Amino acid sequence: MPHAFHRHTLRVCILAWVALLAGAAASVWADALDGTLEVRSAYVNVDKGVFLLHARVQYPVNPTIQDALRDGITLTFDLDTRIDRERRLWFDAGIIDLTLRRELSFHAVTNRFLVRDARTGNQESFATLEEAVENLGQIDGWPILVEPQINGGSYRVSVRAGMRRGRLPSSLRVLMFWTDDWHRESEWYTWSLPV
Repeated sequence: MPHAFHRHTLRVCILAWVALLAGAAASVWADALDGTLEVRSAYVNVDKGVFLLHARVQYPVNPTIQDALRDGITLTFDLDTRIDRERRLWFDAGIIDLTLRRELSFHAVTNRFLVRDARTGNQESFATLEEAVENLGQIDGWPILVEPQINGGSYRVSVRAGMRRGRLPSSLRVLMFWTDDWHRESEWYTWSLPV
């Protein structure tokens, strides 16, 4: 009987310890993403029939984010873009729904922060977190639409920035289990498309 009691007590202590660590990790992670996350400005210009998006996004930067990246966590940065055709007597019609997805990670051997385009695989490296995040916040000339996709009428462009946790090193997967669905998004930034 005492042996079974000790096993049960040990199991309860281990579960309490894991829950405590998970709670601490979740609160640290939530604090890590505190700060301003917003689309500061955005516009579209047309070049040879292609609509190109330009945007400036402010993402939070703080020591906790830097520590998380150095511990092996990857952050995913999304720029969601929607183009809707406005209709007076009915719901607006969705024309385009795109996401520009990039990942931010830390490379311990080179001591640099890496920004990788998830679609193309192209990547750039930066000496500081601030430089990497500034690069992520500058979108210049991203093609979102071609002229044949629109034919008269009024259109509205909406842009939203988001960041979420991406890949985790195996050592942190257990601790971050309860925050697996976490992400943060800005408000939509909307304007009329010049056509």
